[in-house]
Amino acid sequence: MIDNNKFQDLLKVYKNELKGHRWNDEKFKWQAIKGFQDKWDIEANDFYTMLKSSLDKTFNLLASSHYFPRKMIEEFAQKEPEAVRRMFIDLFDESIDLYNRMDLFKNKSQKLLEKYWDKNKQHFQTENTLTTYLWLRYPDKYYIYKYEEAKSLSSELSCNYNFKAGDYKNNIKNLMGLYDEICLELSKDVELKQIMQSKLEDDCYVDPKCKTLAIDFGYFVNQKVKDTKEKDEKTSISVKEENVTYPSNEPNYWFLNANPKIWSMASMPVGKEQSYTLYNDNGNKRRIFQNFLDAKKGDLVIGYESNPVKQIVAILEITKEQDEERIYFKKIEALSSPVDYAVLKACSELENMEYFKSPQGSLFKLTKDEYEQILDLIREENPIQTNKVVNKYTKEDFLNDVYVTDTKYDRFVSVLKKKKNIILQGPPGVGKTFAAKRLAYSIMEEKDDDRIEFVQFHQNYSYEDFMLGYKPCENGFEMKYGIFYQFCQKASNHPDKDYFFIIDEINRGNMSKIFGELLMLIEPDYRDNKIKLAYNGLDFSVPQNLHIIGMMNTADRSLALIDYALRRRFSFFTMEPGFETDGFKKYQQKLNSSVFDKLIDRVKDLNDEILKDDSLGSGFCIGHSYFCNLDTCSNNVLLDIVDFDILPMLSEYWFDEPSKVEHWENNLHGVFE
Repeated sequence: MIDNNKFQDLLKVYKNELKGHRWNDEKFKWQAIKGFQDKWDIEANDFYTMLKSSLDKTFNLLASSHYFPRKMIEEFAQKEPEAVRRMFIDLFDESIDLYNRMDLFKNKSQKLLEKYWDKNKQHFQTENTLTTYLWLRYPDKYYIYKYEEAKSLSSELSCNYNFKAGDYKNNIKNLMGLYDEICLELSKDVELKQIMQSKLEDDCYVDPKCKTLAIDFGYFVNQKVKDTKEKDEKTSISVKEENVTYPSNEPNYWFLNANPKIWSMASMPVGKEQSYTLYNDNGNKRRIFQNFLDAKKGDLVIGYESNPVKQIVAILEITKEQDEERIYFKKIEALSSPVDYAVLKACSELENMEYFKSPQGSLFKLTKDEYEQILDLIREENPIQTNKVVNKYTKEDFLNDVYVTDTKYDRFVSVLKKKKNIILQGPPGVGKTFAAKRLAYSIMEEKDDDRIEFVQFHQNYSYEDFMLGYKPCENGFEMKYGIFYQFCQKASNHPDKDYFFIIDEINRGNMSKIFGELLMLIEPDYRDNKIKLAYNGLDFSVPQNLHIIGMMNTADRSLALIDYALRRRFSFFTMEPGFETDGFKKYQQKLNSSVFDKLIDRVKDLNDEILKDDSLGSGFCIGHSYFCNLDTCSNNVLLDIVDFDILPMLSEYWFDEPSKVEHWENNLHGVFE
C-alpha cells in the first residue's frame, strides 16, 4: 500500500505544476497515444511507412541520448517488414503470456541485428521499449516500465513493492500493482480531473482510466527525487569550498579488477587480509593511481576477476589505508553465484561506470548508486537470509522418518564422514532420495537447506553443466560455472560447517565425462588439494567439508554398470524395504487399519517371491515408501497404490509370465474383499 500522506503531498505539487508549464512539456505522451491509435494498421500494405508514421510523435519515449529503439525497429521494418509485422502481431496478442511475448520480440530482434549488423551492437528492444509499444496499443491496460523510476517511486511512496535489477518479470508485475494503486487515487481527485479536462486537446488521448496520468505522475516524482539529490550535492560542494567539514562514516565504493591467473579472489578465504601493491613489477605507478591514494579504511569493494573468469566473485572491505607501497583489504563475502560481465554490461544504470569507460587498470571508482545497483544484481543470486528459522534434527528424528535400523544409520554416518562419498542403492520405493536429504540433516543436526544442493543426472548431462565450460551468449561464447563448482565455492567459505551435494539417478549420466578431473579431487586424501582446470587454467579444489551422496536404482535394467574408476571413490549402501523396522511398525500401529496390515503382509510375501526369482532378486523388491505419508488409509487409497504403482511394476518384471502377474493381482485385490 502506498503512503497516502506522502502521496497527497506530492499530488498537490503535481497539480500546481500541471496547471502551469508542465502540461506543455509533457502533453506529448497523450499525443503519442492518439497519433499511434489513429495510424496503426497491422494489415497495412506498406508496413514500414505505417510503423514509422505511427511512432512519429513518441519523441524521447523511444529515442534519446544513446538510446535508439525507434530507429532500430524502423530499420528492421525497412529490411524485413513481414518479419517485424509478425513480431508486433505476437506482441499485441493478449492470449499469449506477456513475458513470453516480450522474450519472443527480443529474440527476433537479436536475430535481425545479427543478420544485418554487427552482433555486438544493440537492438534497443528492451523491456522499457516493449512496454511502451504495449502502452501505445493498449493505453487503458499497460504502463511504461523504467526500473529506476519504478524503484524511486516505490521508495518515495513507502510502498512494499520491491524492484530488483534484472528481474524484469517480477518488476513489471510490481509496477502494474503500484501504478494501479496510483490510478485509483488519481481517479478520485475531482480537481485533477478538471485540470485534465481543461488541458486535453483534440490531438490528445482522453485517458479515461488515468493510466497515462499515472505514468506522468511517476516521472514527476522521479524528477523531484533527482532535483533534490542534485541540490544536496551542490550544497555539499559549497560546504567544501567554504572549508567547513563534518565527520562522516559514509564509505567510498570501488571496483577491483584482478587477473585470476595471478591472484584469485574466489579462492581467498573470507576474513583473510590481502595486500595489493601501488606499483607494478617495473616500479611504475598503477593506472588511475589517485584511486589508490583516495581509498580509506572502511571503504567497500566489488571484487571482479578478469579474463577468463569475467565475473564478480566477492565483496571486500579496505582494512588499512595505503602506506605508500600497498593497500590492504579483506574478503567479507564470497559469492556462491558470481555475476557475469554480460549482466553488468547489459545494465543501463551502469553504462557510465569508470571501469567501462577505460577498463585498463586495477582500482576504479563507483558511485553509491552504481555500488547499490551492482549489489542488487549480486543479491538476486546471492540473497542474504534474514531471521532464518532452522529446526533442529537429530538421529532420533531420522529413525522416525526413515525406516532403517539404528545400526545401519550409525554405519551410514561413519562411512560418509570418513569416505566423503557414498551411494544409496536399492529398488524403487525404498526412500533413497528421502533418506539422503535427512541423512544430511542429521549430520548437520539441523534442517538447513542452504547447505544442501540437489541435482539429477541424465544422458545429456555434461561436465560443462556440472563444473564449467563455454556456453552461448550474446557476443558468442563465454565461460560459465556449473552447479558443483559454485557449491564447492560456497562450502569453502564456511569450512566449519558440513555441506552436502546430492545426486539423484547418478548412474544415468556418463560419470567419467561429467566428473572429469574431479575423479581424483573427490577422494578424501586429495580434498583441499588444488589442480589447474583444463578449461581456464585456474586452481580448483574440493573442500573437506563437502560430502557427496548419490542414489541409484538397482532395478533399472537399461543402464550400464557404474564406472569402475568412480566406483572406487564411493562406498555403496544397499537400502531395503523397511517393513520390519521399528519406525515402520510404529507408523503401522498409528494407522490402526486391519486392511493396511493385511496388505503389507501380502506385499512382504510378494517380496519373498521376487527374492527367490533368479531373474530378479533383492534389487526388484517393492519398497515401503509407496505406503508412507498417507493422509487417509481408506480402501480406495490403498487400492490405487496396488493398481497404479505395484501391478504395473509386476507386469514389467514378469512380462513373459502373465499368469504370475494375474496371481498376484488376485492376491493383492483379495485384501479388499
